[in-house]
Amino acid sequence: MSKLWQKTTNVDKLVENFTVGRDRELDNQMAAFDVLGSLAHTTMLQSIGLMESDDLALVQKELKSIYADIINGDFEIQEGVEDVHSQVEMLLTQRIGDAGKKIHSGRSRNDQVLVDLKLFFRHQLKEVVESVQKLFTLLLELSEKHKEVLLPGYTHLQVAMPSSFGLWFGAYAESLVDDLEMVLAAWKITNKNPLGSAAGYGSSFPLNRTLTTQLLGFDSLNYNVVYAQMGRGKTERIIAQALSTIAATIAKMAMDQCLYLSQNFAFVSYPENLTTGSSIMPHKKNPDVWEIMRGKCNRLQALPNDVAMMTTNLPSGYHRELQLLKELLFPAFTDIQDCLSMAAFMLQNVTVNTNILDDPKYSYLFSVEEVNRAVLNGTPFRDAYKKIGLDIEQGNFNPDKNINHTHEGSIGNLLNEQISASMNKVLISFDFNKVEEAIAKLVG
Repeated sequence: MSKLWQKTTNVDKLVENFTVGRDRELDNQMAAFDVLGSLAHTTMLQSIGLMESDDLALVQKELKSIYADIINGDFEIQEGVEDVHSQVEMLLTQRIGDAGKKIHSGRSRNDQVLVDLKLFFRHQLKEVVESVQKLFTLLLELSEKHKEVLLPGYTHLQVAMPSSFGLWFGAYAESLVDDLEMVLAAWKITNKNPLGSAAGYGSSFPLNRTLTTQLLGFDSLNYNVVYAQMGRGKTERIIAQALSTIAATIAKMAMDQCLYLSQNFAFVSYPENLTTGSSIMPHKKNPDVWEIMRGKCNRLQALPNDVAMMTTNLPSGYHRELQLLKELLFPAFTDIQDCLSMAAFMLQNVTVNTNILDDPKYSYLFSVEEVNRAVLNGTPFRDAYKKIGLDIEQGNFNPDKNINHTHEGSIGNLLNEQISASMNKVLISFDFNKVEEAIAKLVG
């Protein structure tokens, strides 16, 4: 197996297979970002006199060619090559000769992996934000569309007070706003440049870390080179927390939908081709999509603990088990994206029951409304509460089912415009344009 670090000793095959693990498989996802890091690094090397202009032109032309191959799906880590960094450097050296051997000056594989991961995570977080935004927009549209449709609210899974589909859809929309606040924190931690920290202790070369920060569109440096290495694991933990927060919202939504679709509730329905049947019961319309979504999102909520257990007792400096974090985080991005897109797909096809409260079993929903009416007419609250309670016990409760909720955030005053404004405020804070412009300039 081709290794950047190998000299004369061959590593035992069992040791090699055990330590490499799934690196080659997962590294394919980082290939484009490895090239971006090398484009920035070599530009910096030339600026401080560690690479000739002719060599830089040759190296960057071929790096951009490799980048194009990656984007077009024409790149793979060959059998026997240890990782993506080895593959890119090997291709470069094969194609342009000795100039390709100069790109690693002032760089360790440690900070090369770090910058690859930061760029990869940054890209993945952007895609998550975009998916959340799409689901958020749909939820608010559904909230407005169905704001007049009432449904029971529950506490302790007991019929409680009137709610509405406007409130239900809007609640999950607002939950996603807070979830993106967590993603924004993860973005800010991720969007700092570790390149130039080398193996975690810097370099005797006069590296210009500010230049690579600008070239790669990072907001700032990880200033201290030891902390740049300590940040591996910490970055993943914060990202895991952000993903798990979104997952918690989706899992709760999925649970609601599983309940609402059941015959005992019958609050919503879906086209038959979006549900599954039973091998023995011909009447069944199972919410398998929502159930799988619930399961995936519950698993994602364990992600922060998985990352913590991998890193919690490590001293400063690099340790090989940090590589295993890729096995946790990379599939997590795929899972959360799948869940976000499937939630949007299902809700685009949902039909809500507009006559839920016609069922007599929901009459007690309006007990608080009756108490409040009596209070508004001058009866002390405790007296009104006692009277309505006795009416219910004696079977004399006959509620007026008209409601008049006007305060902020209630059935009659959803504040969806304010929720939308809150989301826009968070989205602006990501400043994706700065990153996109920097990367476009780097590969242009």
